[in-house]
Amino acid sequence: MPEPLARANCRTCLFAGLAAGLLALGHVPATAAQEAPPGTGTAPAPIAVGEDAVPDSAIQARLDGIIAAVPAFADIRAEVRSGVVSLTGSVAEAADATRLADLAERLQGVVTVQSDVAATSDVGERLTPAFSRLRLRLREIVAALPLALVGLVAFAAIAGIGFALTRGWRLYDRIAPNPFIADIYRQVVMVVFVFAGFVVALDLLGATAMLGTILGAAGIVGLAVGFGVRDTIENFVASVMLSVRQPFAPNDLVEIEGTIGHVIRLTSRATVLLSPDGNHVRLPNAMVFKGRIVNYTREPQRRFVFDLGVDPDRDLTAARDTGSAALVRLPFVLDEPRPKAWIENVGDSNVVLRFTGWIDQRRTDFETARGEAIHAAKLALESAGFALPEPVYRLRIDRGGQTPAPTPATPAPPASRIDTAVAARDATIERKVEADRRAAPDTDLLRPDGAAD
Repeated sequence: MPEPLARANCRTCLFAGLAAGLLALGHVPATAAQEAPPGTGTAPAPIAVGEDAVPDSAIQARLDGIIAAVPAFADIRAEVRSGVVSLTGSVAEAADATRLADLAERLQGVVTVQSDVAATSDVGERLTPAFSRLRLRLREIVAALPLALVGLVAFAAIAGIGFALTRGWRLYDRIAPNPFIADIYRQVVMVVFVFAGFVVALDLLGATAMLGTILGAAGIVGLAVGFGVRDTIENFVASVMLSVRQPFAPNDLVEIEGTIGHVIRLTSRATVLLSPDGNHVRLPNAMVFKGRIVNYTREPQRRFVFDLGVDPDRDLTAARDTGSAALVRLPFVLDEPRPKAWIENVGDSNVVLRFTGWIDQRRTDFETARGEAIHAAKLALESAGFALPEPVYRLRIDRGGQTPAPTPATPAPPASRIDTAVAARDATIERKVEADRRAAPDTDLLRPDGAAD
């Protein structure tokens, strides 16, 4: 053996021994014999040569058998040379050509696959696979009809039980605060039974995997619909919460976000009030639920407040006691809590005294009682000699040195009398509210007993 060739064989043996040792120690993977192509995680399989190579005839026979077994590959011809597979011909669908190329690459001994297969342009051949799939689907549907009938019967039975439980029982009317909430309870029970029947039917058909897809689609549709009818849904939820909380009762005098009126009814969309002027006011339930609600009827006793200005040069303590005593003498003013008075502020030309008193709204009209209390306190102060001055403005009139004639004094107005009978409670608004409620009794979500929480 020539010396250069011997040296090359020695180097080859040396590298082979080193590689075998590293493989034995586990430092080099078995696929490191060939360098992996860039961008791939594994090295390509080596191409067998010599006695290890698979004969082309064996590959050809195996590939011809596959083509003959699949009707979609009937017009395809295959030729194998040195492990390279060449495919020619036509198929009805392009996916069939891709599928055959994948199958050919999986055959042992194939080096690469060169496919010149094209999809046919013949309309009849293109429609044949579609009609074949349609016939197959129809046969599957016909075969599944008995099982589908069983699933339909199971769904109808479970849904029927839910319908019977929601229509035949009076339990929901007993546990719900009003008919509106009772209907919601019924609908929830009905939806639960319908959903359970749907799941059982899908399970009998072996199509429970569709449930996740259906729920996902329903969630997306529900989200889109929720954005579209957001105000309506918000009002509905507010109606449910208000009907459960019952913040007011029928005929209660309330103030909601600056609107004052007596409550007529609470519907599924709005709260209807009757204003002191006799007008109907509809407020969206979403605004009522989130807004500030002042219920003047919940507590029978209510305090009125008013201010009077007196001469700052007079005895302010005496003026305060005089006005308070006048309030105490009024028959509609409660003894407990007692009327009070204090100095509220110092004005430009007077001192402002604030007077308060309490009445029982069940017997006394609030606005009229407050007006009569102001009348009584003013009359008592003026009778005791306390002036109620108005703002004073000094005017200078130049008449060329002439002295203006004195203005005659305005005579004092005659003293008025206190009529406490006018403060009696007026039930006109309450009667109007009751008449409106009797006209539409089925649309009210308030409690039938008229109680509020």
